Amino acid sequence: MDMAEINVIKQHLIDPEICIRCNTCEATCPVNAITHDDRNYVVRADVCNGCMACISPCPTGSIDNWRTMPVARAYSIEEQLTWDELPAELSPEQLEAEGVATPGETLMQVPSAAPQPPAEPGEVAFNSAQYGATVPPWSAAHAYTNLFPPKSPTTATVVGNFNCTEAGYENQTHHIVLDLGSMPFPVLEGQSIAIIPPGVDANGKPHFARQYSIASPRNGERPGYNNISLTVKRVLEDHQGNPVRGVCSNYVCDLKVGDKVQVIGPFGSSFLMPNHPKSHIVMICTGTGSAPMRAMTEWRRRLRKSGKFEGGKLMLFFGARTQQELPYFGPLQTLPKDFIDINFAFSRTQGQPRRYVQDMMRERAADLVELLRDGQSHFYVCGLKSMEEGVVLALRDVATEAGLDWDTVGQSLKREGRLHLETY
Repeated sequence: MDMAEINVIKQHLIDPEICIRCNTCEATCPVNAITHDDRNYVVRADVCNGCMACISPCPTGSIDNWRTMPVARAYSIEEQLTWDELPAELSPEQLEAEGVATPGETLMQVPSAAPQPPAEPGEVAFNSAQYGATVPPWSAAHAYTNLFPPKSPTTATVVGNFNCTEAGYENQTHHIVLDLGSMPFPVLEGQSIAIIPPGVDANGKPHFARQYSIASPRNGERPGYNNISLTVKRVLEDHQGNPVRGVCSNYVCDLKVGDKVQVIGPFGSSFLMPNHPKSHIVMICTGTGSAPMRAMTEWRRRLRKSGKFEGGKLMLFFGARTQQELPYFGPLQTLPKDFIDINFAFSRTQGQPRRYVQDMMRERAADLVELLRDGQSHFYVCGLKSMEEGVVLALRDVATEAGLDWDTVGQSLKREGRLHLETY
């Protein structure tokens, strides 16, 4: 038998020991090869085409794992979902026993991408993720990542826990402040950490870490201190409205001052704010997606206070179901109008039509067009995955109606690290 004719793939796998379940890979994959359950993110061998689009955005590197496998023995997603660690590489002897070429012989890589379902007749499928940048802005500061991996977390002390939504409402969002003491933990606006909740799940396995965006600027929630803040919503129902009690969110929201938590990270090297003082920043978010936007706004506010702010525009589109559920609503009201242009969108205000962030963006089309024309403008989108397509479509429509070619504009934003999508 000709070894070169054996069907062999370089199977793409995700390391469950390192993965923090941030959903970046699944959101990025252009062929929908990645899926997940409550524990693991996995790759469909019969769909993955090895395009590598998911490699760079992964904050931990867990995505960059490969195994030479006979097609007939490729790991199924059902197998992968049960893993607590990656299986060992097949030895040369094992591969040879399967009829696979030994080292030095030619392996045939089998293309395995399944075609995408066609769009409806006359309809062109829109993929918002294709415009999301995987590189940071040119003026962004250097980000440190993975200083504390899952197997070697550091300990932080809770020094603050405040409900940052209106009191008396069940849908609470908490502002948590963690102090890292003398342990080096440098972070930038737009980065995230993960917290490991104590205890085990229903199967007796330790809970995996949950990722949270950092809501404080680079010099700390309290300036000059080694502390960070998070914006965490107490999860009491899933996206379909079914009752569920989020393991980590409730653990974090119930933390008391003085409690110790296990922290890993930091993560993220592309969703970073520009340092250029004349750059414009457009922030589009819902709910706890406001965390990185708060960090960027606060850093700009501190620069302005110190006299180092040179006029770059800040524009915020912030959506929530009601005003009462919108985090930081009170503090946002105190920011000067000449410092930040704030646009709220509420989808469940009694007696009012439903309004979403993309509706507000279309209302502000004239201002957004000028920013889209300006190469100093940067756009950040953070919140539920369901908002992403509507927001990017709104940008496309605003550009198109002004006579701009969206494909040119969109690809420029991606290439230059000026449109960042972080949805979950």
